Amino acid sequence: MSLVECVPNISEGRDRAVIDRCAAAISRNEGVELLDVDPGSDTNRTVLTFVGDPDSVLAACHSLFEAALGSIDMSRHQGTHARQAAVDVCPFIPVSGIEMKDCVALAHRFGEELGALGYSGYFYEEAANRRDRQNLADIRRGEYETLETKLRNPAWVPDFGPAEFTERVRRFGAPVIGAREFLIAWNINVNTSSKKLAHLVALDIRERGRAKRDEQGALAYADGGGLEFEPVETSLPTVKSVGWVIDTEAYGPVAQVSINLCNYKTTPMWKVYERTREVAQSRGIVVTGAEIVGLVPKSALLECGRYYRERLGVLVGVSDDDLLRTAVQSMGLSDLYPFDIEKKVIENRIEKAGRLVSLSVRDFCSETASESPAPGGGSIAALAGALSASLSAMVTQLTHGKKEFKDVTAEMNDVGMRAHRAKDFFLRAVDEDTIAFNAVMTAMRLPRETEEQVRARNQALESANQNAARIPLQVARACLELIELAEIVIDKGNPNSMTDGGTAASMAQAACLSAGYNVLTNLSSVGDPAFVTSSREEISRILESADEAAVRVRRAVMQRLGRA
Repeated sequence: MSLVECVPNISEGRDRAVIDRCAAAISRNEGVELLDVDPGSDTNRTVLTFVGDPDSVLAACHSLFEAALGSIDMSRHQGTHARQAAVDVCPFIPVSGIEMKDCVALAHRFGEELGALGYSGYFYEEAANRRDRQNLADIRRGEYETLETKLRNPAWVPDFGPAEFTERVRRFGAPVIGAREFLIAWNINVNTSSKKLAHLVALDIRERGRAKRDEQGALAYADGGGLEFEPVETSLPTVKSVGWVIDTEAYGPVAQVSINLCNYKTTPMWKVYERTREVAQSRGIVVTGAEIVGLVPKSALLECGRYYRERLGVLVGVSDDDLLRTAVQSMGLSDLYPFDIEKKVIENRIEKAGRLVSLSVRDFCSETASESPAPGGGSIAALAGALSASLSAMVTQLTHGKKEFKDVTAEMNDVGMRAHRAKDFFLRAVDEDTIAFNAVMTAMRLPRETEEQVRARNQALESANQNAARIPLQVARACLELIELAEIVIDKGNPNSMTDGGTAASMAQAACLSAGYNVLTNLSSVGDPAFVTSSREEISRILESADEAAVRVRRAVMQRLGRA
């Protein structure tokens, strides 16, 4: 399924009724999930975040624009954040199953539809039709108050809609529609209430740097009329930042370096935070923490967690939860307000734990022992794989940090990270295998009274049976890595945990063989001969490799136990 994130910003952060009306307009559309509503009273702006398939997201955007048109009058709006429309910006962001070019096409489609309805606006970032309109700050310069003049300027003819200050444009403004990578909006707090001091720090870290000045100290302008900028030594790529002051209930006025990190893969969050600390310290300013506006990708925080754990000299190959906690603590993300990992990390909002893996061990066993045929062997195989990965991860924890094993620190970190990734995969597969089996049962119950119904049932059944074989095949394939990880921790890990590594290998072999049973039995119901042949050949190779590796591991463990 193609999943798109949309993060519109509306120019209202104080009137809860208006905010709720706009949020409800999004939520009433099927196929989308509203993930976050983050109002800012001081900025008088609210960031809304939702995800869904492209068509559903587009429908939700239309609903939002209609709600905002009837609720927000830009001619009366005041706020500290740059803005020029009721729905000020509306970016489309690829999440999964979709590429940037598809989001660009989605933005253009939406803009054309808005133009047909009488809205005027611009495209930015990846969706920009002109190079000089890629930067949002350039488009919004002068803000709403200069919009009537801007629309008369031939250089600022809208990308969609009428080039005139119509009644709709007067009330709504000119929205900016775009496609971009995930933007992390966050604010770094400093121990001052001076906007000037915070802004000096912001100028030192932002990619654009500082405005150029001539010999007399006057601002330098380019031929096109815009200011010229010159990056400084401490500038960071893909960082946009300003300094401002917010009034907090607990601390009173707090100055912040407000940051838009446009590509966290180019410039990671930890680098922004540490550079800000360095620049602030050079000016006698102390960074006290930070806050994230809206949501943040898990991968961005995981990278921060790994960085700070490396600095601490502790094991990096730990669970995602441990890495997230390290990131939150190290960057002071709960400095002003509690940072809720379950609500602020986008994947945690979307990915819900499956029903089976959410059960207690006792309830899971009772469910398995019931008359229901699922969960069955496939889910149990996946569970065995998760336990194998967990044991190998445990051995890395019991090895890391001990001086006698300092030569294998890097390898234990690598094994730990791989083991945790594998654990998460196998836990998902526990429920996925049962879901696949249930899909087969559902397809078998489809009506077959007419030729069309029979054809539809056969297609659904073939697809379900192939998937029921494909999932345990993926499980079996992943088990080979589990045995490899077990071999490493047995050979190089803490010898006091050698038998834990041996148990990890045994569980992996059991998981592999059990998954193989399920592949073979499900293939007997698949009609596609090419699929059957390729799957049988692959599972045979996997089982043979797993058996050879398991024998090798068992021999090594028994030799060390003096039982060879």
